[in-house]
Amino acid sequence: MKISPLAMLAAATLSLPLIGTAAFAGDAEAGAKVFSKCKACHSIVADDGTAIVKGGKVGPNLYGVIGRTVGSEEGFKYSKSILEVNALGTVWDEAELAAYVVDPTTWIKDKSGDAAAKSAMTFKLAKGGEDVAAYLASVAQ
Repeated sequence: MKISPLAMLAAATLSLPLIGTAAFAGDAEAGAKVFSKCKACHSIVADDGTAIVKGGKVGPNLYGVIGRTVGSEEGFKYSKSILEVNALGTVWDEAELAAYVVDPTTWIKDKSGDAAAKSAMTFKLAKGGEDVAAYLASVAQ
């Protein structure tokens, strides 16, 4: 059976997003352990009020953060800088969250284009951001 070059190109093109996603995937179980560093400021509380992780209230509740527009958690007061990113319609996905936790201020500056932008989150997570993002995605399923 012969496969046309066009069919081979189409198959290869369609598989590219899957390759990228698989390469990025973090480890949710490892992320649960790394999240212990985050709970000083963040909690994870389900929509029905169930506390998945009891934590601080300095940062927004992270339940359902993956798939949510940046800076849109109901009832949380965000900084001007994060609201600039919100106005762009940026949505948290695992890659964005993993990049953010490495250096929140640099991430906000890059996204907003505002060289004076700052993040209220001063903590930086040099390793494990992909895992935390995978964990946060898993708790809201």
